[in-house]
Amino acid sequence: MRLAFITSNLGKVEEARKYFEPLGVEVYQLHFEYPEIQADTLEEVAEYGAKWLAERIEGPFFLDDSGLFVEALKGFPGVYSAYVYKTLGYNGILKLLEGETNRKAYFKSVIAYWDGELHIFTGRVDGEITTEPRGSGGFGFDPIFKPDGFDKTFAEMTTEEKNEISHRGRALRAFAQWLRENL
Repeated sequence: MRLAFITSNLGKVEEARKYFEPLGVEVYQLHFEYPEIQADTLEEVAEYGAKWLAERIEGPFFLDDSGLFVEALKGFPGVYSAYVYKTLGYNGILKLLEGETNRKAYFKSVIAYWDGELHIFTGRVDGEITTEPRGSGGFGFDPIFKPDGFDKTFAEMTTEEKNEISHRGRALRAFAQWLRENL
């Protein structure tokens, strides 16, 4: 089975392939711009995107919408994480948190899979925002997010280490399990 991952982020595709190759599912990247609505939840954004794409793409596909939710910033950037990363970067988040002692945060990932109907899979990982960027791996806010129970940021971990505990890894694991049971 071939399965399109609608994303412009090759790093996400590489993460996904590690979950689906053992199932004999070939994940390939498909660049296809779609509208990301302003909504309160990642689930709403992912659902809208999947339904919009379903009218324009043949075959099964999935997309991922993820966000970084910082407690001291009342959940910001949350559903706006991609935009905030493009405009402020992780240094902007660090600047907003200067002098803040509450550095709790979590990453959440929502995967929307379309095979003629919509299936949603979610994953979450709790942690904290570091006071400075660390590591050169990963992408996005990875250099400033340290998951609970670890001394490394996501950017200091290998892809395999990150996949074991990350929000996207947890959502992909749930999706892969569903595929295993339903293929």
